[in-house]
Amino acid sequence: MAAVAQCVRGALRPRYPLLSFSLRTSPRLLCVATQQKNTGQNLEEDQTQGQNEQKVEPSPAEKMLTEEKAKLEEQLKEVTDKYKRALADAENVRQRSQKLVEEAKLYGIQSFCKDLLEVADILEKATESVPKEEIKDENPHLKSLYEGLVMTEVQIQKVFKKHGLLRLNPVGAKFDPYEHEALFHAPMEGKEPGTIALVSKIGYKLHGRTLRPALVGVVKDA
Repeated sequence: MAAVAQCVRGALRPRYPLLSFSLRTSPRLLCVATQQKNTGQNLEEDQTQGQNEQKVEPSPAEKMLTEEKAKLEEQLKEVTDKYKRALADAENVRQRSQKLVEEAKLYGIQSFCKDLLEVADILEKATESVPKEEIKDENPHLKSLYEGLVMTEVQIQKVFKKHGLLRLNPVGAKFDPYEHEALFHAPMEGKEPGTIALVSKIGYKLHGRTLRPALVGVVKDA
């Protein structure tokens, strides 16, 4: 040990005279520092090894807590899914109910409108049955009656339109089975096959839904 201290003092004397003097007065200083360094490294290695052992082999309590956590997370996921499905079902029910209410408001007068259509048909036939050549000032009563029927027919059509009830008079249009009912098919010169040549009875639609199809005659190929 004395030889080691002497060598160290010899090496440090030219550059660090104070350190050389300290080593001369305390020959065990280097050995003590070396031992402390080695001891600190050994403690760090022991702690690291202990931590690795703890990570590799968890305690039974930690295992139980880990399993319990996984179960709780799975239960939370199931409850969240059920909650979302319940919200979606409730929203679907609300939308269906709202749609039914709206349809009831729109089409609740459907049966009443069908009854009024018969009145409109009678008025139309009454005005058509009056000879136009007889409507003149020499026949004031007939003229007044005819004008009254026309005014009534116009007014009832305004009421129908106000409530979403529109006429279907599809002369010259393409035959549509959702809006028209064919009474007969016949070839006609100058008419395109599949079009409507004659309307026997006016049809009606209520808010875009066919309430009564128009009775028509359809052109067919010769």
